[in-house]
Amino acid sequence: MGLDDKIKNAAEKLGGKGKETAGNATGDESLRAEGQGDQAKGDLKQAGEKVKDAFKKD
Repeated sequence: MGLDDKIKNAAEKLGGKGKETAGNATGDESLRAEGQGDQAKGDLKQAGEKVKDAFKKD
């Protein structure tokens, strides 16, 4: 996994956490759900990159 990808995925997760927190604070369920979705996308991307890295090492 390249450093750029790691940074982008971490930023997506962090942004999602911020949205979720803001949604909780304001009672905005839509924003909270969007934040959780962004975090899940970041996790999936990180997992995909780890799988690709595992196959590259062989």
